[in-house]
Amino acid sequence: MAYPEAVLFDNDGLLLDSEAVWSRAEQKLFALRGMEFTIDHKRSLVGSSAEIAGRKLARFLEEPGREVEIMDELNELVLAELEGGVDAMVGARELVELLRLAGVPIALVSNSPRRFIERSHEVAGTGLPFDAVISGHEVPEAKPAPDAYLEGCRQLGVDPGRRVVALEDSPSGVTAAVAAGLFVIGIPSVPGVELTQADLVAASLEDEAVLHALGIEAR
Repeated sequence: MAYPEAVLFDNDGLLLDSEAVWSRAEQKLFALRGMEFTIDHKRSLVGSSAEIAGRKLARFLEEPGREVEIMDELNELVLAELEGGVDAMVGARELVELLRLAGVPIALVSNSPRRFIERSHEVAGTGLPFDAVISGHEVPEAKPAPDAYLEGCRQLGVDPGRRVVALEDSPSGVTAAVAAGLFVIGIPSVPGVELTQADLVAASLEDEAVLHALGIEAR
């Protein structure tokens, strides 16, 4: 088995259980309006860019024209929820450490704002051990566009291609990584979400098929 040229990780729901933080904030956003946040809402929102999520939330909440204000409100709720703590996803710390020890360039590529990325890893105590960190807010177009993954490859000094692996938990993230020409491993974090475009779909980062695809021998 050979290691990939580089590995790029999504953040929320893939490295950290921060998708649960977003869910609690989304529930509060709806509750403040006397509305219920459902699993269908969650499936629709998971992995969405701020622009797309704003449009969806304005429609769900029946507040047309308030997309930006709604996202600002949600972001503040998310940061407040984050202070309650966040855990790493199963196998995440170990996998990142194994790749670092092997000398494989690694990046974090997320649609979340940079301040949330940095604070979530600070709360989780990971040390943010990546060679590059890219926020979808800092590229021309967030996922599902390929811009963030292309920028991640650029910062790692590798050419986008099938020898570069992306790990994702959402359809928009998978779409972005596929569009960038990467080998994509999908690990759904929300029940009922299908990642049909991924080259490989697994239940967790500890799955033997995931380790094999990354050139790591299962223990």
